[in-house]
Amino acid sequence: MEGFDRPWWIIGGWSIEVFTGVSRAHEDMDISILSSDAEAFRMFLGERWTPWNVDDSWFRPFDARFSDVRPDSQLWIRRDAQSPWVLDVPFTPDTGGRWTNKRNPEHTEELDAVTWVAPDGLRYARPEVTLMFKAAQSREKDRLDADVALPMLDDASRGWLRDAVAAIDPHHAWLGVLQ
Repeated sequence: MEGFDRPWWIIGGWSIEVFTGVSRAHEDMDISILSSDAEAFRMFLGERWTPWNVDDSWFRPFDARFSDVRPDSQLWIRRDAQSPWVLDVPFTPDTGGRWTNKRNPEHTEELDAVTWVAPDGLRYARPEVTLMFKAAQSREKDRLDADVALPMLDDASRGWLRDAVAAIDPHHAWLGVLQ
């Protein structure tokens, strides 16, 4: 990502691991960028990497022929057709440059409010933001991440997560834990 001059941040399990200090196995690395920066990212990748756009209705090259992407889709990146996938890049929709919650589009915030810069100098999704997305999953790794991160959240972060999850699913099981 060195040289990419637009905002990007690490998401998913790695963001929880850096916040908690508790390690676990990861299948891949996930980062996010604002969807409005998709074309700039494609140009940044150039010929070095092969991006594919993954969406509900298609899996296709993200190149000059297919450069139109939905703001809530994602990219999978690999060196070439014979190489393994190395990076998963879910787009984050944005409204006027503001982070927009893809599960609740009325919810927008400044990027600095939903990310943080760790001592390693990299930007990560705040743990409550990562957990909001993980709340919609029923995977074991998401439950494990919640088990280690929830007790470490301060009151403001717990309140943010409670409000965000309630807006998406007012009957979610985590709401009782977040009270």
